[in-house]
Amino acid sequence: MKNTMSVSFHAGWRTRLLLLALAAALLAPARSPAEEFDLSGIPAYKPKDRVQGVIRIWGNDVVNLVKCWEVEFKSKQFNYEARFWDYLLTTPMAFAGLATGNADIGYMGHSWWHSDLKGFEAMNGYPPLEIKYANGSFDDPKGSTPGPVFFVHKSNPLSGLTLDQLDGIYGAERTGGWEGTRWTTAAARGPEKNIRTWGQLGLTGQWADKPIHVYGLDSVLSNWSDLVHKVVFKGGTKWNPTIKEVVRGGVETPADVLLVQAVHNDPYGISFIFMKVIKDAKLDVRVLPLAAKAGDPYIMPSAQSYHQNTYPMNNAVYLYVNRPPGKPLPPRIKEFLRYVLSREGQAQVVKDRTWIPLNPAQVAEELKKLD
Repeated sequence: MKNTMSVSFHAGWRTRLLLLALAAALLAPARSPAEEFDLSGIPAYKPKDRVQGVIRIWGNDVVNLVKCWEVEFKSKQFNYEARFWDYLLTTPMAFAGLATGNADIGYMGHSWWHSDLKGFEAMNGYPPLEIKYANGSFDDPKGSTPGPVFFVHKSNPLSGLTLDQLDGIYGAERTGGWEGTRWTTAAARGPEKNIRTWGQLGLTGQWADKPIHVYGLDSVLSNWSDLVHKVVFKGGTKWNPTIKEVVRGGVETPADVLLVQAVHNDPYGISFIFMKVIKDAKLDVRVLPLAAKAGDPYIMPSAQSYHQNTYPMNNAVYLYVNRPPGKPLPPRIKEFLRYVLSREGQAQVVKDRTWIPLNPAQVAEELKKLD
């Protein structure tokens, strides 16, 4: 009897421990995709020069990330004498600070607008130094600057799209495009490259002669339309004139949701928006994978494909510095940028969750710009 009771007692405790473990797992917060990024391939920060003086940062109002960077940077050897002066209200303040000479670093929540660059070059005669410090978000509720995803009706059999096909669908004939502030005819194309029916994309049967109904968001000026200009239109700004543009500002239903509803109700529709809107809308549309060019693999948008920079419409965020051509960066600015591009600096990006960290290849590319 004693032996039986002992077995029963230990079995009971094992059951209780299993139940406690299960309860803890159920109550624990869901693990963010941001926590799964491997930063081991990014070099750790090793101070090189003693930092003295003030570093002035103007721009985006994602203040927490900057403050965490500053605190950790000052804790490192040689950097304790660094001082920071921040003016973080909104992204447009970044170029305002650089243009007036009141900022050492412009902290942006997207890349430059054409007007930003034009104004800076008009005052200085050269472009600013651009440093990518993170990739845009994917579907994190706290995220910002997401890359646009393209989606169609659930019945559409299309397997994927290339950037040239997106240009054919969303773009129009053009005489050229912008490379920074310089107009070039390299991006010119004729109307023969327009894609206006689903049959032009290889669909057959009932789809062959059906028109493509094009929907879009803020095609005049938004971060997402700007990315389409730069990546899909190769610097061009001319859109398909049949686009059904939804402009933000609606009261009853947000414009983002209206786009998803439009394609949900239109078998011949296509649109772009960001992933968290599609998830929140809970409507049955199908997100398409993209390829950079014909013959390349189709890549689905995801937190990892954004991190690895394999999804062709990945977004990103940037820092800007006024560095005259041929001149070295001030040591205090260079050291701080080296820290931002280090494993520690990118770990702060992960913790903040506003954006997705750079991968090692991206970090290596940005570090080259500092020399």
